[in-house]
Amino acid sequence: MVPNAFIRKLESFEALDADDRAWLVSISSRTKEVDADQDLISEGEDPENVLLILDGFAMRYKVTSAGRRQIFAYLIPGDFCDLHVAVLKTMDHSIGTLSTCRVAYLPPSTIIEMTERRPSLTRALWICSLVDGATLREWLVNLGQRSAPHRISHLFCELHERLKAVGLTDDGSFELPLTQSELSDTMGLSVVHVNRSLKELREAGLVSLRNGRIVIPNVRRLKDYSDFDPAYLHLRLAGAGGSTSVTQSSQASRL
Repeated sequence: MVPNAFIRKLESFEALDADDRAWLVSISSRTKEVDADQDLISEGEDPENVLLILDGFAMRYKVTSAGRRQIFAYLIPGDFCDLHVAVLKTMDHSIGTLSTCRVAYLPPSTIIEMTERRPSLTRALWICSLVDGATLREWLVNLGQRSAPHRISHLFCELHERLKAVGLTDDGSFELPLTQSELSDTMGLSVVHVNRSLKELREAGLVSLRNGRIVIPNVRRLKDYSDFDPAYLHLRLAGAGGSTSVTQSSQASRL
């Protein structure tokens, strides 16, 4: 089912009935494929639609006046790009694709209908917003208080848990269409420092990376190494990961 990750994500927070699931399928039908390295929304824009990632990876980011980019969130299948624009309108950051993405376009009226008529979905959306805030707080701790290899491994643990919740992991392995430059802009590190940190993780047997895919041989060991506690993700009802593929770009040199 095309919007399976979307439904799975919401059901990791709130039990949904068959009518809610059918409605989610119906509102996710208007989609568009967007190439990697494209802006879905730019800072300062007033989007006409709320965007939902159904397949692929995207990022939230801002660029300083000096041209330096800071990535502060990764979006995976099932994530809304800009749910708040139904209320706040103007974007205060940009959203760009990291791989080829399939995106659903929802008019703001759909979000309003959801909040007015579908209480289970409304609760799930509230939790999504709260978890986004909790995740950002954890990223701040990660940047300020952990060493470079621990920052990166902590991110890998988080992505593993989030992708597992929507059925996109396979025995500790998942697609990760990131470049070292993108990790650099996420972690506040130089590309050289990122390279050294990844080498340290590989040599310790904690991860292996090849052609846009990561393999974590022992997830528990990586979590212990990273001091990773998934509580901030609040995935109370998350199911086991599957082996569904995430579309990735062949245009960039991946990890």
